[in-house]
Amino acid sequence: MPQRLHFRLFLALLFIAVSALSTGANAQFGQKSSAAAGSVVTTPYVRAELLAHAPQGVAPGQPLWLGLQITHQPEWHTYWKNPGDSGLPTELVWTLPAGLDAGEIAWPLPRKIPIGTLANYGYEGTVLLPVPVTVASTFAPGPLAKDATIKLRASWLVCRKQCIPEEGEFTLQLPIQSTTALSGAAFDAAAKAQPKPVLAGTNGIVPDSQAQVASDGNTLNVSVQGLPAALRGKALDLFPETAEIIDNAAPWPQAWNGSVWTATVPLSPQRSASPSLMPVVLAEKTSGQETAGHATDPDTRTGYRAELKVLGTWPQGAAVATVSPALEAALKANAAQAGGTAATNAATATPGGGASSLTLTAALLGALLGGLILNLMPCVFPVLAIKVVGFTQHAQNRRAHRISGIAYTAGVVLSFIALGALMLGLRAAGEAIGWGFQLQSPAVVAGLAALFTLIALNLAGVFELGHFLPSSVASLQARHPVADSFLTGVLAVAVASPCTAPFMGASLGLTATLPAPQALAVFAALGLGLALPYLAASFVPAVARALPRPGAWMDTFRKLMAFPMLATVVWLVWVLGQQSGIDGAGALLILLVGLAMVVWALSLAGRARCWMGSVSIAAMALLVWAFAPQVTTVASTAAPATAASSAEAAAGTGWQPWAPGAAEQIVATGRPVFVDFTAAWCVTCQYNKKTTLANVDVLADLQARNVALLRADWTRRDPAITAALTALGRSGVPVYVFYRPGKPPVVLTEVLSVDEVRAVLADL
Repeated sequence: MPQRLHFRLFLALLFIAVSALSTGANAQFGQKSSAAAGSVVTTPYVRAELLAHAPQGVAPGQPLWLGLQITHQPEWHTYWKNPGDSGLPTELVWTLPAGLDAGEIAWPLPRKIPIGTLANYGYEGTVLLPVPVTVASTFAPGPLAKDATIKLRASWLVCRKQCIPEEGEFTLQLPIQSTTALSGAAFDAAAKAQPKPVLAGTNGIVPDSQAQVASDGNTLNVSVQGLPAALRGKALDLFPETAEIIDNAAPWPQAWNGSVWTATVPLSPQRSASPSLMPVVLAEKTSGQETAGHATDPDTRTGYRAELKVLGTWPQGAAVATVSPALEAALKANAAQAGGTAATNAATATPGGGASSLTLTAALLGALLGGLILNLMPCVFPVLAIKVVGFTQHAQNRRAHRISGIAYTAGVVLSFIALGALMLGLRAAGEAIGWGFQLQSPAVVAGLAALFTLIALNLAGVFELGHFLPSSVASLQARHPVADSFLTGVLAVAVASPCTAPFMGASLGLTATLPAPQALAVFAALGLGLALPYLAASFVPAVARALPRPGAWMDTFRKLMAFPMLATVVWLVWVLGQQSGIDGAGALLILLVGLAMVVWALSLAGRARCWMGSVSIAAMALLVWAFAPQVTTVASTAAPATAASSAEAAAGTGWQPWAPGAAEQIVATGRPVFVDFTAAWCVTCQYNKKTTLANVDVLADLQARNVALLRADWTRRDPAITAALTALGRSGVPVYVFYRPGKPPVVLTEVLSVDEVRAVLADL
């Protein structure tokens, strides 16, 4: 078979592989492939099912209900429309046929769930969240249509001691002509669990039912009339539908004055709403509910809803901040501890605000220093082998040496600018991403593993690039080695992107607040810092003279450097295993073996090249067809199991999964918290984890001071973690934060030291 045909087949095969991986990556970013969607989603913590109830069929004027039924594992719970002091309500997004219009969730009566000094409102056991659906008079599915396709995308936060954000996509084929009463019992029970209105007067407001703001501005004097006689004399729970008004966990006195129920409810110190009409739900307290924290018996309570007219003048509410006061104080405290270092001052910029010229200068300086230090990060080491060989080849040619250094610098700087422009563009489009976002995609990780495998085989002498390039391209490469240096710079950025060096985190975090030209200048400064040692060496004759003369040792050294490349492949396969599970990692290994066979076969000569090349390409095509989708599609289905296993593994070492608000909840109980924002693809994170965070003295100090350990794993895309990093003024991992009761949090440096961590612990 001619050489050009082999080359074209090889390129076509790579195109097929990239297409398959990209398709899987899209499914991974969506969390669940639509092809795999059904009416049931099961995770280690809940079983969620989409249900429907159409007693008279789907027809105009006939009742139609849809709902999400959630069955929780023991001691786990999800949240009501007002989650209380923490948590998030379940959200439902419907895709319905034309003529069907879904209403709001008809929320069942919640329970009060105490957590330390906080109180939440939510559900345990099994709960159905019903939604009424209006069928328009114009609804006409067609004479041959038998089913209506109902699609739902739901997201919920399930919590016990830790909280796990989950989501699912559901599809249900709803019969149009026949009745759908199989779920009737569940919807009947949900209807009974709806809070009933108390005896209403004009405009739905109960006469004499009101909430009077006390003169001191700290309490609400609640008075409710119209409750049924069966409740009189009993203690009641009050659930406000409007969040952040009352102190949910505080005890408050209540009494019955004949048929009128009264209570004095304290306001929340962080109150953010001042309604003139305050809807509340009242229900009888159940025995043991306040102390047990979870329900074991069926809920037989009946709830009653009243809309209270608010009298008096509300005190001034707390301002809603984009950054929590504790985090803002932490950033200012860290800047003060830095002793005026210009690069660290960049971290004090308030998210959402503008940047002065001094702040921009500090960011540029921080990026330059961070890029310099990035050369010392272990993730950049494989590229050093390529540059050492290149420097040695041009050591006796000063002009070629300088041109090579300039080309390498151009490749690094332009790649950083391109990566920064992509990141800023995705952010502007509403994507929650940060530094190293590309390695959150299994497709990118698999692609880098294939690239490094090819580089390792090339360094080991298995094949030469000329075997796959047309003679004109190969001769052009020989005449113009500048392209080789430029592409080496591009490769350096690819392998350096998962790392964060000191000074670099604050500068990259500031890019979210800068105009695009200034933000791209920060990325360019980062690239210049990474390339600066090589650029300086190419213009300093003493460095060239210090290098040994070219000789036979270069071939040995070149082959030796194949092993760091293979070690990098091992790391990338491990990263993919964290994202896609053991099956995904195994599939990638099979594809890498097939890729190695292809390049070996095409490096042969004569008829062996023709026959073996054809066989290996055909075999690789089959491997891509069979295994490439597993590299990414496993990630969407294995995510809950992976999270569960991570939680179980973390429990054995004292680490618990991070969740929004978890640190604040623990600190509210008086216990300090240490949060590790990390990712499997972040080499700096793994280095800190195996050294400082595994140090015996550090672990002893953490245990002695009863520090809660939370780990925010950013290996896969997580908008909640991205938002937390942005609030901290950071754009990537690692980030380490100490939360302390009564004191502002402390953000540590990217490369941890034992002394730094122990110094903060000594100040707890």
